[in-house]
Amino acid sequence: MATIFHPEWHPLFEALGYVSGYLVYRWMRQRGGDALNDELRWSVIAAAAVGALVGARLLGLLEQAPKVGLHWSELLQPGGKTIVGGLLGGWLAVELLKLVVGVRSRTGDLFAVPLCVGIAVGRVGCFFAGLADDTYGTATKLPWGVDFGDGVRRHPTQLYECVFLMILAWVLWRWMERPHGEGVVFRGFLAAYLGWRLLVDFIKPQPVVHGLNVIQWACVVGLFALGLGELKERRNA
Repeated sequence: MATIFHPEWHPLFEALGYVSGYLVYRWMRQRGGDALNDELRWSVIAAAAVGALVGARLLGLLEQAPKVGLHWSELLQPGGKTIVGGLLGGWLAVELLKLVVGVRSRTGDLFAVPLCVGIAVGRVGCFFAGLADDTYGTATKLPWGVDFGDGVRRHPTQLYECVFLMILAWVLWRWMERPHGEGVVFRGFLAAYLGWRLLVDFIKPQPVVHGLNVIQWACVVGLFALGLGELKERRNA
């Protein structure tokens, strides 16, 4: 029986996710302006891209380690990337760049809504990639459970995430339209997404380490870092 689920869908929607996210970013920058000049903004984008690539791959390898063993020689090989690792790696890389060049202003607000859109589009590809993508949920008897081709109905966690991200994009967009402190929209996005992944990964069949899977532990670390940053901001206010 023919199936709509095939791993070749993933790279197509991943590319569409990058394109759609960039188009939304460009539209928002043209519409609302940018506190950074073009040279610095592109430096920030480059740092975020490199950090995201490294972070996504490193966390992807750590995620696979409990299953197949950790092979650091595979760092630059295709596949095995994680969104959480990409976000944390990109965030860290941008903060390091700002430290080096002496930028004290927050630079992430313009990325919040585009990231929601781009990730949501990419998750459609994860859904259609089926079992090969390893992002599906645990077995369920709920009426919207999806059979990815092996006769087991599972939580379509990829589609759950699409819905969550579209709602989050709307909330963040409304936030951007109102007076707000510098950087709070991006921090709100990052906290919301990490919190979401911490919760939704409880219904993903991933190996756990001390009660949480690798992605969840990365979310805990990211949320802790955000909390420390918020405390520092309030003390310096």
